[in-house]
Amino acid sequence: MRHKGTKAQRHRDFNRHIGAFLAAVAVAYIAPLNLLAKAPNVIMVLTDDQGYGDFSINGNPVIKTPNIDALGHGGVRFTDFHVAPMCTPTRSQLMTGLDAMQNGAMNVSSGRSLMDASLKTMANVFKEEGYATGLFGKWHLGDNYPYRPEDRGFDEAIWFPSSHVNSVADYWDNDYFDDFYMHNGRRERFNGYCTDVFFDEAINWMKKQVDASEPFFTFIPLNAAHWPPYVPDKYRGPAREALEAKPAILKKMVDVNMNPYYGDDNKEALVTFLAMALNIDENVGKLMQYLESDDLLENTIVIFFTDNGSSFGRHYYNAGMIGGKQELWEGGHRVPLFIHGPEKIIGEPSVIDELCHAQDILPTLSSLIGVEEPLSDLDGVDLLPLMKGETESLEDRMLVINYTRTNNTVFFPDQDNPDNRAVPKKNNAAVLWKKWRFLNNERLYDVSKDPSQDTDVASQYPEVVEAMRNHLDNWWDEIEDDAHRIHRIVIGSPKENPTMLTACDWYNVFIDMQKQVRAGSEKSGYWHVVVDRPGLYDFELRRWPIESGYGLNDSISETRVFDGVLPPGVALPIASARIMVGDEEQSAPVTSQDKSARFTFQLEAGETSILTYFDDANGERIVGAYFLYVNRKG
Repeated sequence: MRHKGTKAQRHRDFNRHIGAFLAAVAVAYIAPLNLLAKAPNVIMVLTDDQGYGDFSINGNPVIKTPNIDALGHGGVRFTDFHVAPMCTPTRSQLMTGLDAMQNGAMNVSSGRSLMDASLKTMANVFKEEGYATGLFGKWHLGDNYPYRPEDRGFDEAIWFPSSHVNSVADYWDNDYFDDFYMHNGRRERFNGYCTDVFFDEAINWMKKQVDASEPFFTFIPLNAAHWPPYVPDKYRGPAREALEAKPAILKKMVDVNMNPYYGDDNKEALVTFLAMALNIDENVGKLMQYLESDDLLENTIVIFFTDNGSSFGRHYYNAGMIGGKQELWEGGHRVPLFIHGPEKIIGEPSVIDELCHAQDILPTLSSLIGVEEPLSDLDGVDLLPLMKGETESLEDRMLVINYTRTNNTVFFPDQDNPDNRAVPKKNNAAVLWKKWRFLNNERLYDVSKDPSQDTDVASQYPEVVEAMRNHLDNWWDEIEDDAHRIHRIVIGSPKENPTMLTACDWYNVFIDMQKQVRAGSEKSGYWHVVVDRPGLYDFELRRWPIESGYGLNDSISETRVFDGVLPPGVALPIASARIMVGDEEQSAPVTSQDKSARFTFQLEAGETSILTYFDDANGERIVGAYFLYVNRKG
C-alpha cells in the first residue's frame, strides 16, 4: 500500500528545496529540450550492520539522524523492504537482480562470495547507458580477477577487499584511519577516517563528471558501522550523552550477551556503534549539501538502505522486531529503504508498505533511467509504478531469503560434509508472503499481529504453510544446481598477475579476520581456480602478508592502532611447507629465518584446485598458508 507523506513532512521538504525548484523553473524557460531530458544522476548509499531501528525516522530513542531522515521524509519510504541477513548476499542481489543462491555470492567468505562473472551488473547497465560509474567503499563480491569492481563495470573504484577493514585480505593492520585501499587495481594510502574518505572521494569524483557533462552512477557502500569499533572520538561524546539520557536502555544493556569481538564493556560498544551512526549521518548531510550547492538536486536520485539487520538493535532498540544480523527473524533482514529525488522522476513523497526486496532495485533503476531493453528473467520487479501511484500494490509475490552461514568447526578440508554450515541447504530459509513469515520450513508467524514473532501459528493455518512450503520447494528445484556451482578465481591472467590469494576464499572454510591469523587458527582449505594460460607459475606460501614484514615463525606483540588495540600474534612451530596443485604435490623444509616457502609448477590452462599446509617437525599439519602469492613467470 502507498501513502503520501504527512503534510508537515511535505512542507519541510518544500521549504528545503524551494530555492532549487525556482532555479529549475527559471532554467526551464531558456533551456533547450535535450537539456531537460538529461539522464538523472544516481547515488546509492549502503551502510553496514545498521538495521531498521537505528534511525530516528523509525523511532530510534537514543540518537537523531536528521540527514538520513530527510531522505525518507522528502522521498519515497519503504517500510517492508528486505535484504539478506548477511552483507554479501544482499550486495550480490542488489548488483544482479538475482537471488544470491543463483548468482553465487551467498556467504561472507568460504569461497562463496564470488558473484558469477558471466552476469551483467548494475554498473554494467549504467555504463551501457552512457553513465560514468564509480564505487567508493566496501565491495565484498570478490577480491580477485574477474570479480573485482573494476572488472564488473566500474570506471573508478576505491575499495577494500573482503568483508571489513582489517579482514585477512585487507592491507595488514588497516584500522579505519589513514588506510591503504585498492584504487583501480593498485594499493594506495588515503588520509582520514574511512567513512569521511569514501564520501569525500565520491564527491570529488562526481565533480569531475559534472565538469565533463557526464551523468554519473555513484555507489557508496560503507564499512561503518561494522566491527571493529573504531571512530573519531569526537562522535563518542554526543553518543554517550544521548545513551546516558536513557537509563532504561542502559539497564537493559548490562546483562546483554554481546558478540565477544566488541569487548566486555557493553555500554562503550554501543556508544561506538552509535557514534559511527552519527558520523554516517553527518556525511549524508555533506553529500546533500554538495548536491544543493552545485544545483544537482533536481536531476539526482539518492537511494539509502542498509545491508542486513542491526548488529546492536536487538540489544537496545529494534522497532518491535526480534533478531538481527545473521538471523532469519524479521530484525535480521527488514531494513529501511529511502529513494529521494525529483517528483517528476520518482513520484510524490510517500510511504509504501508493500513487500519489497533488494533484488527490486536494479529493475527499478533501469526503469528510472529509461533503459530501453531492460534485463530479462530477473527475480526483482520494477517498483516505479508503485512509487508513482500507477498501481496500489505489487503482484501477490512470495520471496525467499536464504544464504549460507559462517562455519567455525572445519579444521582441515572436509568441504563436502553436508553438516558444514557453508554448504547451501533448502531449509535454512525464510519465505515471505504478505505479512506471513515461514521459517526453516516449519514455523509460521503473522508479523502484522505478532511483530516480535513470539507465536508459531503453523498448526492454525495449514493452507498457508502448504502454499509457502510449495513455493520453497519450487524455488529450490530451480536454483539448487546454481547454488552448488563452484566459482573460480583466475590466476595467470594479464588482468591480475601476480595474484594474492587469501584464506577468505578457502572453500567452505571460514577464515576472514586478521584476528584469526594472529591467533593461528588451525584451518586450511582449497582455493578453486582457473589457470588462464599455460606456463611456469611461482607459488609463495606465507603465514603473514608481505607488507607486514614478518617471518613464518614470528610472533607479534599487541599492536596499538589509532583507535584501539590489536591482539598479539602467536608463533607457530612451522618446520616445513606443502602445496598441492591439482594432483601434483611439492614440499620443502623451512628455517626460523624464512619469511615464506616458494614452489614452482609448470601448469596447463584450465580448472584446478590448490591446497597448502604448514607442518611441524613431526610432519603434523598446523595451518594452511593464509596468504598465497601466485605469479605466472612465462
